Amino acid sequence: MVFALRLSPRTEVLLVGLAAAAISSIGSPATARAQSPQSPAYPSAPSPYQPPSAPPLEAGGLRPPTSSMPTAPRAESETLEQLERAEREDAGRGLEFFWVEVEGGYEYASLAAFRSDALLGAGIDDSGSGLALGVGAGVRVIFLTLGGRFRLLRASAWDLWTLDAEVGLHLPLGALEPSFTFAAGYAWLGVAGVDGVPGFDSDAVDVAGVDARLGANLDYYVNPLLSFGVRASFDALALWRSGGAQPASVPAQAAETYARDGDGVGFGVTFGAAAGLHF
Repeated sequence: MVFALRLSPRTEVLLVGLAAAAISSIGSPATARAQSPQSPAYPSAPSPYQPPSAPPLEAGGLRPPTSSMPTAPRAESETLEQLERAEREDAGRGLEFFWVEVEGGYEYASLAAFRSDALLGAGIDDSGSGLALGVGAGVRVIFLTLGGRFRLLRASAWDLWTLDAEVGLHLPLGALEPSFTFAAGYAWLGVAGVDGVPGFDSDAVDVAGVDARLGANLDYYVNPLLSFGVRASFDALALWRSGGAQPASVPAQAAETYARDGDGVGFGVTFGAAAGLHF
C-alpha cells in the first residue's frame, strides 16, 4: 500500500531554502578553518627575494678600520708625504735635507779682553778687526740644523781661525726664516812677524784654544733652492800659548816673554751676509 505525502506549496518552499542554506555553509571559510587543523602542512618553496646586507657601522662619517694592515713602506711613504705637506704649508717650501752656505763680513776680536797673562807680547796687539770669511754645511731635520762651520778673521797682526760644530733652531715664516745658532769648537792663531823686533820667529809662537758662538740670523728664500741672509754673532774665546825659544837676535825682554806659557780670555763680534743652497 502506498501512501503519498502531500505538502502544501508554502511548506515545500521552506524546505528547499533550508537545504540550500545547509549546502552553502559546508563550503564557507569558517567550515574550512574548522577542518584545516587536521590536514597535514606542506612545505612552501623558498622565496627568491633576499634582504639586503646591513650597511657598515658608521658614526659621524667615520668607518671602522678594515682588517688589512698597510705595509711598512706604504706607512713610511704616507708619513713623508705628510711631513712634506706640513712643511710646504708652513713655509711655502718642501722638505730640506742638506744645506751649504758661504758668508762674509766684518769681525772685531779682543783676544785678552777678560783675562791676559802674556798671551801676546813683543809689540803684538791682542785686539784687531778685519774681513771675516766663512763656509758652513750640514743636514736639516724639520726645524733643526746640524753641521759645521769654518771661519777666518784676517787682522793686521794675526789671523784667527775657528772650526765649530753648530746646531740651529729655525722658525719658517713663509719666504722669511729667522734662526738662532749655537756653535763650539777649536780656535787657533796665526801670528805674523813683528815690526821693530829683529829675527822674531813667528813659527815658534803656538796659540790655540776653544771657541763658543751664539748667532742670530735672518734668511730670505728666493726659491726652495737659494737663500740670502744676514748674520750677527758673538764669540767667547779662551786661548793658550805654549812657550818657545826665540833666536838670539831677539831682544831679551821679548825672548823671555815667549819662552814661557801665556793665556788669555776674550771675545769676538761679527756682522755679515750669507748665501745658501738647500737640497
